[in-house]
Amino acid sequence: MSLDISNIYAEQVTLNSLVQNLLYASGTVGAILVVVGLLMIDAGTARRKSLFNSTIEKTLGFFLGFATYYVIGFGFWAAQYYIMVDGTLMDSIKDWWIGGAMTNSLAHRVDPALFPGLNTFQIFVFFLAVFAGIINILLHFSVAERMKPAAYYITCVVATVVSSALSLATWGSVGPLTNMGFHDFFGVGFVYMFPAGMILVFAPMLGARPGMMEPHPRVSAYLAPSIGLCAPGLLLIFAGLPTVILSCLFFFDPEAMAVSVTMAETSVGVALNNYALVWAGGAITGMILAYYSKNYAYTLLGPLAGYVAGASGFDVYLPWQALILGLIAPLAAYAVYEFTLKRGIDEHKLFPLFLGAGTLGMVFLGIFKAGTPRGGYLGIEEGAYAFQHGEISLLMQLVGIVVCVGAGVVTALILSVILKATVGLRVDEDDQIDGLDMLYWELEPDVITHADNVPNPRTAARSGSAAGVPPSADAVARS
Repeated sequence: MSLDISNIYAEQVTLNSLVQNLLYASGTVGAILVVVGLLMIDAGTARRKSLFNSTIEKTLGFFLGFATYYVIGFGFWAAQYYIMVDGTLMDSIKDWWIGGAMTNSLAHRVDPALFPGLNTFQIFVFFLAVFAGIINILLHFSVAERMKPAAYYITCVVATVVSSALSLATWGSVGPLTNMGFHDFFGVGFVYMFPAGMILVFAPMLGARPGMMEPHPRVSAYLAPSIGLCAPGLLLIFAGLPTVILSCLFFFDPEAMAVSVTMAETSVGVALNNYALVWAGGAITGMILAYYSKNYAYTLLGPLAGYVAGASGFDVYLPWQALILGLIAPLAAYAVYEFTLKRGIDEHKLFPLFLGAGTLGMVFLGIFKAGTPRGGYLGIEEGAYAFQHGEISLLMQLVGIVVCVGAGVVTALILSVILKATVGLRVDEDDQIDGLDMLYWELEPDVITHADNVPNPRTAARSGSAAGVPPSADAVARS
């Protein structure tokens, strides 16, 4: 059976639409590079005895979130545009779940009067599914080596559904909070602040890893296998995100005219330069903090803090404003990092970056870009969804922070009760020390470090050693 060209909707497959489709597809590739960069950072910092397990759990958690988003997630985000034209949330889910009509239709077979630009929306499913998986990777950074695999995987599925619902409210141009004045260009709220809210609950329940905050009878220190691997991972993230920024823009006639996903006036060049400068500013201040404190962590946290702080406003900042924010942001991460360190809280990534720098960025945006018009949808001239009818406000930025972090807290509180009563939540401390690679995969590390060479008091008595009296770290180092 040959294709009848006369029966297709040519408006859905023009050269102009193909160019936009390729642009959005490149954003998906960029997001996958971010995944690789995050896994490289994990490979450089996870304890050697649990290295494989930590990396594979992140990978499987990513694909669980990815698949769950395809099944149900996209319908939540897309619902804001259905509601804009008098549809409902259920209409969107019906069209965009894994068996939905729009998910499974060929674009050139769908009347543009029914759904224009279908290819773009279908590509966006892939794009946002990657970020659903990234949320789970970020979660794992804070529960690695402590949360049981079954508990983590269940959390991945639930987090994907809740964050998808949260994206409806906080990311786009006509979602409830966005339409009221909350501004978040890059999804800082539902991608970064939401999992940080979950960790506010999980971190104290899971406790610190043995040897991380202080010497342990069986682990004198928590030693990472290859800190140097983190720098290439960091640069891989830096390399992947520019195409993701392009995917957060809408393009209208004239064909190169860009507005952000929030419908704020912007341009490709300014948005990319803002991105570059927050990284550069963060790297400079992070470097100063690292040498001042003699803590290598700030060389990595610095540029990431600049990025997270600036991400909510890449579309509306001027480059000089982005640089200033990038220079300031690591100070917020530093304050949170030192606060948690002094209190023995084993969480050194999500709290400093997302609750520290992310919150700073949201507030900075609400103060210095207040009154900037955005929201609504291009072509709508009056009513609740009129183009750029809303303005950025400090009050709505604060509301958005509370909603995103609060959604994470509530989700984790409910989950923790269920997980404790069913599959269990925390890995036994002795299993953490012996290593999860051996526990789950029967894999042994190729190198036994000084910190891991402390005798097990459970077996030392049988070999004639003084049970429960480990050698000092200096003695281990000399052995």
